Amino acid sequence: MDANLHRRCVNTIKGLSMDAVQAANSGHPGMPMGMADVATVLWTRFLKFDPADPQWFDRDRFVLSAGHGSMLLYSLLHLSGYDLPLQELRDFRQWGSRTPGHPEVHHTPGVETTTGPLGQGFANGVGMAFAERTLRETFGSELCDHWTYAIVSDGDLMEGVAYEAASLAGHLGLGRLVYLWDDNRITIDGGTDLAFSEDVLARLEAAGWHTQRVDGHDAEAVAAAIEAARGVTSQPSIIACRTVIGHGSPSYAGTSKTHGAPLGVDEVAATKAALGMDPDATFAVPDDVVAAFRAHDGARERAAWLSRHAEHPDAARLDAWLAGASDAFLGEVAWPSFETGTKLATRKASHACLKALAGAAPWLVGGSADLAGSNGTKTGQKAFSRDGFGGAGTVHFGIREHAMGSICNGISLHGGLRPYNATFLAFHDYQRPAVRMSALMELPVLYIYTHDSIFLGEDGPTHQPVATLLALRSLPNTSVWRPADAAETAIAWRESLATRRGPSALILTRQGLPVLDRSTYASAEGAARGGYVLADSAGPPDVCLLATGSEVATCLAARDLLAERGLSARVVSLPNRERFLAQDAAYQSDVLPADVPRVAVEAAVTLGWERWTGAGGAIIGIDTFGASAPGGVLAEKFGFTAANVASTAESLVRP
Repeated sequence: MDANLHRRCVNTIKGLSMDAVQAANSGHPGMPMGMADVATVLWTRFLKFDPADPQWFDRDRFVLSAGHGSMLLYSLLHLSGYDLPLQELRDFRQWGSRTPGHPEVHHTPGVETTTGPLGQGFANGVGMAFAERTLRETFGSELCDHWTYAIVSDGDLMEGVAYEAASLAGHLGLGRLVYLWDDNRITIDGGTDLAFSEDVLARLEAAGWHTQRVDGHDAEAVAAAIEAARGVTSQPSIIACRTVIGHGSPSYAGTSKTHGAPLGVDEVAATKAALGMDPDATFAVPDDVVAAFRAHDGARERAAWLSRHAEHPDAARLDAWLAGASDAFLGEVAWPSFETGTKLATRKASHACLKALAGAAPWLVGGSADLAGSNGTKTGQKAFSRDGFGGAGTVHFGIREHAMGSICNGISLHGGLRPYNATFLAFHDYQRPAVRMSALMELPVLYIYTHDSIFLGEDGPTHQPVATLLALRSLPNTSVWRPADAAETAIAWRESLATRRGPSALILTRQGLPVLDRSTYASAEGAARGGYVLADSAGPPDVCLLATGSEVATCLAARDLLAERGLSARVVSLPNRERFLAQDAAYQSDVLPADVPRVAVEAAVTLGWERWTGAGGAIIGIDTFGASAPGGVLAEKFGFTAANVASTAESLVRP
C-alpha cells in the first residue's frame, strides 16, 4: 500500500470515529484517531482473518483492550468486510445496535472479547496465546498456527491485573503474542505524569518481554516493529507506539479533551478540512479505502486450512476438543465413589473428581493460585512451562488471583480448552472483576473455591468469607454450587462441565463432612435440580430446614432432635439456588410447600435468604465477621449447632 492510500485509510477511520461519536453525542474519539495508523498497518499487512467466517479456528486473534476506543474496531470491521453495515456505525451506542459503547463478544461479528474494564483485555490476550501454544504443541502447526495481537493503553498498563498477566506470560515465554501500546500519555484527568512515571518497557523487559519503541504515526516503522516482534517466538512482545491522542484535531490533539467526549460539530468539520477531507460529508467511505482493507486473502488462507484439516489424522480429535464436554463423554466418566459413614471434606471429594477427569479430559486445563494442595488441584499432570506445553494439564498461576481468572477467560474465548482455576473463597474478592467478565461474556469457566466458611477456624476472619456467597449469587449467568457432601460434589462437577453458558463456582469445605448414606437419604441426583428433599417425614412436615454445604449435616442432626420433641422436619439441601429457581413452579412448591414454616441455615450473611423463608420463617447465619478459634468453638459461638437449629425451628411451630 502506497503512502497516499495509507493516509486515506487512516483518515477514513478518523472520520468514521468522529462522526459516530458525534452522532451518539457520547464516546471516545481520541484513541481511534491516535491509533488509526497502527491499526491500519496491522489489519492490512499482518492480521489473518476471513470476514465470511468470523469464528474460523485458525484465525489470528485481535483484542482491543482499550475498549473505550471501540469505534476504531467497528471501523476496521466494517471496512474489512465483516457483517457490520455502515448503518450500524451510524447507530453507535444506540439501543439494539451491534455497536455498543464498548466491544462485546457474541454481539458483534469479529469481536473476540468484551473489553472496557481496563487490563482485562490485556490478560485475555495472554489466555488466548496460552491456548494457541497448547493446541499448536498438541496438534501441530498444520492445524494451529496463529497469533494474538492487542492494542493496549496507558490505562491498561496502570491496572494491576495487566502486570500480573504480563508476569506470567513472560515467565512462560509466551511467543506469538504481540501488544501494540498506544503510548499517548493522556488519561481522562490529564497527562499520565499525574500518576504514572515508571519506565514501562523496562518493567516488562524485567518480566521477560521483548520490547520496542516506535513513532506510532510512521507506518513503515510500525510495520518493521511488528515484523521484528514476529521474529521473536520465545517471548511475548510489546511495541510502544508513541502517538498523539485526537491526532489531526486542530484544537484538541494531544489533550484529554479528546479522550471521552465528542469533538463538537465545528471541530469535526475543522479536523476533516485539516486532513483534506470533505468537512460536510459524514460517514464517508471511499471505494479505494474499502478495496485496500479487503485486499487481504483471508478466504484463501481459510480454504487452505480447511484442506489441511480434511486430510489431517488428528482433525477429529481437535474437533472433539473444540466441542468440549459432551453428554456422552460425561456419561462415560468413571466418577469416584465415596464410602458411606466416613467424613470427607468436599474439597477432597472435588480433588477425586478432578483426578478422574484428568486422564479422560485432556482439554481440561487449570490450576491454583499457589494453593494446589489446599484447593485439591494436584492431579499429577505435567505442568505448563517455558520449555513445553504439549501434554501438560496443570497451570501454576502463582499468587495472581485476578489475572488467573482473566487468563482463564481468554483460554475459554479462544476455544479448544476448558479452563478451571482455584483459590480460597475469601480471595474471590481479588478476582471478582474477572468473574464478572466471565458472567457477562457467558463463558463456561470453572472456579473452585475452598475453605468456604468460618469453619476453617484458627486462621481467623481475614480468611473466613461471610459475604462472598452473596456476591457470587448476585452475578447474572453464574451457577454457584455449595454441595453438602462428596456425592453432591460429584454432581456439581458433572453439571458444571455440562454447562455451556456462564461460569460455575464450586464452593467447598476445608473440614470433613459426613458422606451421607443414600440408602437412608435421597439420591444425590436431586442436586442436579439445584434443590431437593434430602430427608422427609412420614406425614406432612411441621417445619422445613433449608441449608447448603456443611450446614446440611447440622440440619439432619436437628431433625433427629425435633423428632424426639414430637415434631417432624423436612430437610432440603439447596446446593444451587439458581438451578433450583430454574425448575418449574410445581417442583419448587413440592420441595418447599408454601404453608410450612422454614428455617434457613448457612454460615454466611443472612441477606438474600428472606426470599426463601418468608415473613414467618427464620434465618440462622452470620452478619458479622468471624473469629480465630477452632471450628467447633465457632459453631457453638455463632449458633451453627443442631441444638440451636432445633430450638429455632421449634419456636416457629410452637411460639
